Amino acid sequence: MSSLQDALICLILLVTAIYATASSDDLDPSEEEWESATATFTKEANGSIITEGACGYGDLHKATYGKYGTGLSTMLFNKGSTCGACFEIRCVDHVRWCRPGSPSVVVTATDFCPPNYGLSSDYGGWCNFPREHFEMSEAAFAEIAVTTADIAPVQYRRVDCERDGGMRFTITGHDNFYQVLITNVGLDGEVAAVKIKGSRTGWLPMARNWGQYWECSINLKGQALSFEVTTSSGKSMASYNVAPANWQFGQTFEGKQIYG
Repeated sequence: MSSLQDALICLILLVTAIYATASSDDLDPSEEEWESATATFTKEANGSIITEGACGYGDLHKATYGKYGTGLSTMLFNKGSTCGACFEIRCVDHVRWCRPGSPSVVVTATDFCPPNYGLSSDYGGWCNFPREHFEMSEAAFAEIAVTTADIAPVQYRRVDCERDGGMRFTITGHDNFYQVLITNVGLDGEVAAVKIKGSRTGWLPMARNWGQYWECSINLKGQALSFEVTTSSGKSMASYNVAPANWQFGQTFEGKQIYG
């Protein structure tokens, strides 16, 4: 009887382990857990949070992010690698400041919210390390909280970015120094690696310059250009001959989009 009981116990443990593994595998990786943070807003006449920022996107309306761009504190910005990532944010735990029903808004990381160590982290130094904080546009903030609030308690989670059209590549630089600004990236939105290919070269790795500007030092003038983009989730997408051989610095070209 003891041997039978031992066998039954082993069988139960085995089935439980298999079920737990299967349940874990069935989880949608995009269903991130909610994390706690805070949010404030800044006023801009055109509805954007900023027209120049630490991610390099420039005019956020032209870059398709518009009022749904947000600045991130040091903890979230991760030295610029988080640029382009999407966050779902909702106001919580404050009857006076939060909108009824705790609606959420999806924003894109477009800027850095610098620390201000001359002020307390609890009063004015909202982006001081190690706080997790979002500096939103007034329009986006108003979707989740009342704008009479100085600061709102929020929860956030990473979500996939929904983009219209393909990824966009803006080429800048001169002679043997090339920079490419990459915008409108779908999926997790966070570019981790970029390669460039001329019509007379193989694939060449590019290095992050700052934000979502990527660079290389080689003369590709007069060659059609292709790009391969890899996001932080490991997904890659190659866009072949995006820029024709007669491309010029300052031009923007649209490639393929990256999906899950």
